[in-house]
Amino acid sequence: MADTLIEVLHVTKHYKRDAIDIPVLDDVNIEIARGEFLALMGPSGSGKTTLLNLIAGIDRPSSGRVVVDGKDIVRLGEKELAQWRARHIGFIFQLYNLIPVLSAFENVELPLLLTKLSRKKRREHVMTALSVVGLEDRVNHYPRQLSGGQEQRVAIARAIVTDPTLLVADEPTGDLDAKSADEILDLVRRLNGEFNKTVIMVTHDPHAAAYAHAVLHLEKGLLSKSGGVHEVPAAHS
Repeated sequence: MADTLIEVLHVTKHYKRDAIDIPVLDDVNIEIARGEFLALMGPSGSGKTTLLNLIAGIDRPSSGRVVVDGKDIVRLGEKELAQWRARHIGFIFQLYNLIPVLSAFENVELPLLLTKLSRKKRREHVMTALSVVGLEDRVNHYPRQLSGGQEQRVAIARAIVTDPTLLVADEPTGDLDAKSADEILDLVRRLNGEFNKTVIMVTHDPHAAAYAHAVLHLEKGLLSKSGGVHEVPAAHS
């Protein structure tokens, strides 16, 4: 039986806007195995990014549990949750979120500045990450000197430099041309296959979703699935 990494148990999420209660997720129950590559799809407003953020500890559910590697992250305090994210989650965003005044090396090094690693060890980790994404020859380049695809590779190097448990990607190819998008998706698939990184990717693009092992479709806060994702029975606790 596959080793379960993530359990989303009876999760609901709603937001308050003035006196209006806006439901986003409704009693979502899923299990995701370690080493899975999952795509989350759905129309705008379906709750896919909200679900991604709950799993990554960026947001908290209105009710329910989110268990990652045996830890119920909903119960963590803000400081403890921030430390957990820094250690276990690698983030890949649509717009890269690189700092323009920092070189590729310095952008990738940023998450390591929160650790106790020596300067020498940080350099080793950064160079390894840049090598994995094929940009060891762009160490001293600034974001403005890189193509969009190269910027996203730097962002991916930054995401993997701490050797996180889970990679979460929110529309990682949404700002790229088709060729660059395929290169990034090939890289993400390689990180999943060769390095056994569990990946959850939000996308609206069926071509991008086809790179994943399984696809989870969200519609008005409810889910349907295809592929290897296991929906937890409603009675599961």
